[in-house]
Amino acid sequence: RVVYQPIASLADGAAVGCEALLRWQHPTRGLVPPNEFVPVAEEEGLIAPIGRWVLHQACHQAADWRRRGANLYVSVNVSPHQLVREDFVAEVERALAESGLPAPLLCLEMTETSLVEDARPLLPTLRGLKELGVRLAIDDFGGGSSSFALLRMLPIHVIKVDRVFIEGLPERPDDR
Repeated sequence: RVVYQPIASLADGAAVGCEALLRWQHPTRGLVPPNEFVPVAEEEGLIAPIGRWVLHQACHQAADWRRRGANLYVSVNVSPHQLVREDFVAEVERALAESGLPAPLLCLEMTETSLVEDARPLLPTLRGLKELGVRLAIDDFGGGSSSFALLRMLPIHVIKVDRVFIEGLPERPDDR
């Protein structure tokens, strides 16, 4: 199932968007955390169809909220396995068209580690997504081994800083 975590404006606390998060409700084990089932889905070649399903669900939900008067954007996590597919830009375009969600209200998030090894093969896909008007985000930036030089090469709109940089903000002066 897909659950939605609100994203609030720091200025006034108002909800401006949400992040679509995949959850697996197992009939006997209960809620299985993503760190347990996503790696298995990737190994078994299931992450692309699962990711496609999440993308379509999130676009339809955000479009429905928009029709009801809430103009929220939705962020969807994208696996490296999806980014390398030749049809990925067309799939995103299809999800937007079928749902009626305007492209600027969709943000696709990829982890820093999915871009670190060699982001060059992904550039045509990332540029195609940007041309659609979709926003692109790097999640967990700074947690891996990339550098700011990576940011110059990629058509990214949002950088989500890794939690190691913000966990100690209230307590540790060095983190502040």
